[in-house]
Amino acid sequence: MKLIGFNFTKINAQKSEKIIENVNIKTNIDVSDIHEVKSDFFGSKESLVGVKFGYKIDYEPEFAGILFNGTVLFSTNSKESVEILNQWEQKKILDKFKIPLFNIILKKSNLRALQLEEELNLPLHIPMPSLKFEQKTNKDK
Repeated sequence: MKLIGFNFTKINAQKSEKIIENVNIKTNIDVSDIHEVKSDFFGSKESLVGVKFGYKIDYEPEFAGILFNGTVLFSTNSKESVEILNQWEQKKILDKFKIPLFNIILKKSNLRALQLEEELNLPLHIPMPSLKFEQKTNKDK
């Protein structure tokens, strides 16, 4: 399975004017559709699978929110494509497809979300690395 394309179709970020001290941040990925994409570009050996998704970051209680909608396009062999589409008919996603799909969505969306959080002065939804002072013990003296 190869990633062929990724794009956002909607980006929405909003922040309320009220100040809230204890903010709870929740994230959610929603796959709304998985479908076959017809294309003569890749030939008959490869099948294209398109995925429509939504990725939401909620700052509760009703403080702010970031929403991404988009599409991901994968190239797979015909057997994998049939498996993926058959599972989707029951609204299930194969683990061997779900994990790389979610990783791509998280990677692309989190990078954009961090930029939006910085611009809106929101708390970051994922912790950033930071340095801390190390306490010296008696042995280290």
